[in-house]
Amino acid sequence: MPFPILKTARLQLIEVTPEHAPALFHILSNEDVTRFYGMDPLREQEHALHIIESFKQTFDSRQGIRWGMVTRDSGTFIGTIGLNHLSLYSKKAEIGFELDPAHWRRGYVAEAIEAVLAYAYETLGLYRMGAVTFLENTASIQLLTRIGFEEEGILRGYLFQGGTSHDGRIFSLLKPDYQASRHQRKQVKTV
Repeated sequence: MPFPILKTARLQLIEVTPEHAPALFHILSNEDVTRFYGMDPLREQEHALHIIESFKQTFDSRQGIRWGMVTRDSGTFIGTIGLNHLSLYSKKAEIGFELDPAHWRRGYVAEAIEAVLAYAYETLGLYRMGAVTFLENTASIQLLTRIGFEEEGILRGYLFQGGTSHDGRIFSLLKPDYQASRHQRKQVKTV
């Protein structure tokens, strides 16, 4: 299956390749980014190449898709977004993302999530989208709930980072709820 390229008003979601390693390293070596990411900050650019290779292997095995977020106006690589734990058979996945802090609070992640959800539900035929956050990650929690994700509970000791296990907050968005909220958003735009 060819890698799916997605477009939004301001972003192009593309395959992450080795040429993106310096930008990915810049993002994932930043402790502000990885604080709630579930991994320690990268210390060597070579580690970014390993992550990119794992994105490719995960896509090739049909267990996930990770897109690079690139601004359409400048072509700047600003982060990644993806479907983790993808199961086409079970019609489910988990969404995850990270963004360069220079682009925080500009609506890029919400825009990318909308494109990925549309692809997941309409093209891949998924039924359930999950998301897991650290308990303290209020920015991601607010974003997910604004998009329509519902909190399901706490996963005890689910995330491992910094040599310690951390509890995670799990959210989900089911296809019927996504379709209803998307229909409502379209009605609001036309009024």
